[in-house]
Amino acid sequence: MCSLSHNDLQRIFEKLDKNGDGLVSLDELNWLLEKTTGGSSISLQELEELLVGKKSLNFDEFVFFYDSISNRKINDDEEEVVEEEVESDLEKAFKVFDLNGDGFISSQELECVLKRLGLLEEQSGNKDCRAMIFSYDTNLDGQLDFEEFKNMMMLTTS
Repeated sequence: MCSLSHNDLQRIFEKLDKNGDGLVSLDELNWLLEKTTGGSSISLQELEELLVGKKSLNFDEFVFFYDSISNRKINDDEEEVVEEEVESDLEKAFKVFDLNGDGFISSQELECVLKRLGLLEEQSGNKDCRAMIFSYDTNLDGQLDFEEFKNMMMLTTS
């Protein structure tokens, strides 16, 4: 799972907090988990159990929840398993962006997904997405294949 900065988490929290009350509900948190895990779902009851009965999270609790699910201690025996999990997670993430299933992420697909997730302003548009793709497009074909996507994700998490 890639690490997000405090500012990234703040932006995500604010987007999730639809009613502006300073809290993210279980429904909102569950929606985010479904979107970021490729549709695999956890029941609201299971999520509530994870959150020790809480019905919503303030920003600090949201950051703590993020930290608790993203930070894993790794020992030598688990390293290979974790690498496989990372590869699998990256494949799932790639499929989220590869809307037409052709094995490539175009700037249009990137724009569509980022807007749907609320991570790209409407006015920003395709120009910014083309620039993002260009930054990691090693074969200069104007789109990202899985290896380019993987390199991008691994570089941004280091």
